[in-house]
Amino acid sequence: MNIDQKLSALDQIYTLYNEVTATLPVACRKYCADCCTRNVTLTTLEGFQLISHCDQSSLGHLASIKKNLKLPRFQPQITTNQLAQICASGQDPPEEQHDHSGMPCPLLENRQCHIYRVRPFGCRCMLSSQQCKDIGYANMGDFTLTVNHVFLQTIEHLDRPGFTGNLSDVLAAFSSSPFRQAYASGNPTDQPVNLIPNQPLKILFVPPAHRERLQPILNKLHSIRV
Repeated sequence: MNIDQKLSALDQIYTLYNEVTATLPVACRKYCADCCTRNVTLTTLEGFQLISHCDQSSLGHLASIKKNLKLPRFQPQITTNQLAQICASGQDPPEEQHDHSGMPCPLLENRQCHIYRVRPFGCRCMLSSQQCKDIGYANMGDFTLTVNHVFLQTIEHLDRPGFTGNLSDVLAAFSSSPFRQAYASGNPTDQPVNLIPNQPLKILFVPPAHRERLQPILNKLHSIRV
């Protein structure tokens, strides 16, 4: 599957997610950016889509990211599919070093997102039924969390042999022309600093209580064509 086919599949995944979550009670509104921090993670496929659709104003924001790589941020040590495999084997996953500083996303200006139209799934899935500023976190139901995990796993599976990492680290990797060209050609042989290799989807994060309700969504995911 070439890069254009992968991007087409990603767009279809986003469209399906919008359909699935359209009926959920969501408190998120314009200028509601309390959960828009430097801790967003994404795949290199999402990062490539992001930089491919940026205008000159947004590209200026991307250029500033590389200058602030010393600022604290969450940098994952394992991917979602790795976590699913570890849990399925009965092992304990490694402890992640979470960042609690809550520093705003570098792509925000006046509490507005410069890349909202092509924002990664990690942003799209933060659907809180209450204002985060009122309760201190995004309030999501158990089934919504299951749906989110399945979509995260699917996007990671699609982006192979790509990588996962913090938004700042992924965009910093794409600031390198050799990496950007190698990724677009489907052969990103060098692993960028602070990014981890994506893994295939071998087992889904689906509790038994959610399997029947989730099956129609899985069927639609499986039917995505490029």
